Amino acid sequence: MQFTANEICQLINGTLEGKPNSVVSALAKIEDAQAGDLSFLANPKYEPFLYTTKASVVIVNDTLVLDKAITATLIRVADAYSAFSVLLDKYNTLKLNKTGIEEPSFIHPSAKIGTEVYIGAFAYIGVDAVIGNSTKIYPHTYIGDNTTVGNNCTLFSGVKIYHDCVIGNQVIIHANSVVGSDGFGFAPQKDGSYTKISQIGNVIIENDVEIGANTCIDRATMGSTIIKKGVKLDNLIQVAHNVEIGNNTVIASLSGISGSTKIGENCVIGGQVGIVGHISIAKGTQIQAKSGINRTIVEEGKKWGGMFVTPLTHHLKSLAITNRLPELDKRIFEIEKTINKLKPQSND
Repeated sequence: MQFTANEICQLINGTLEGKPNSVVSALAKIEDAQAGDLSFLANPKYEPFLYTTKASVVIVNDTLVLDKAITATLIRVADAYSAFSVLLDKYNTLKLNKTGIEEPSFIHPSAKIGTEVYIGAFAYIGVDAVIGNSTKIYPHTYIGDNTTVGNNCTLFSGVKIYHDCVIGNQVIIHANSVVGSDGFGFAPQKDGSYTKISQIGNVIIENDVEIGANTCIDRATMGSTIIKKGVKLDNLIQVAHNVEIGNNTVIASLSGISGSTKIGENCVIGGQVGIVGHISIAKGTQIQAKSGINRTIVEEGKKWGGMFVTPLTHHLKSLAITNRLPELDKRIFEIEKTINKLKPQSND
């Protein structure tokens, strides 16, 4: 795929300085770019690379003032970072633009398949499943019976979606994630063994959700586990049965959410956070990485951290004190020595 500087300039509504016919065929970081590459400069600390880069075209901010001559063609825009992200999205869309049904794959005769779909080799589409228009299902993906996948979705290789689940539009699920596996439900018996509790609910994933690789979202015991519109889940996250995650919440890698917990909208949860079951997290909550949430949070828009979680400012003060313990111990020792010297000597 090749584009001229002029074509790119028109696409992002920029102003061109240099050679309009400069051709680029790849995207690269400004410090690594070679001839034929398109790059960008948004962070001022990378500005020295602008004068040494071999990139053919560089997107920069309108406000940039050049200190010396450059060889690259410039495209000036209001926000170079945002403009480059638009190009990244278009580049990725072109690169992943697959259509057609590859063989061997299995599509049950009762399944409904939309238009302009891509179904990769060794994919399985179950009984009465529905696949929306322009959705891409990569090789070795499993779609269970009565599951619905909306329009413009991308399910990468190895994704498994169990029966009766509902996936909205513009959903991206990365490789080897599992949606709709059984919730962790077992009833303890008198003899110390456990009897499995059947999980008869499903998972509902609303529009514009992205789920990272190797993430597992359990089906509800009854009812639905719900991932609401705009949620972004990182790799290697566990979402247990009957959990609800509110609109536009983001959760980083290796976090785990126990059953029946409800997380509000616009929350930001760091990596390796553990959340107990049957609690609620208020909207706008921010949780520091490696924190443990063992109670309901009702105050909206607050920051929390620590094990077990406390207001973030308290947690950071505690960390600062902990780091100073060796120094404080030494000071206490010196104070005790001084006090002992000031004590009157006993007369025997």
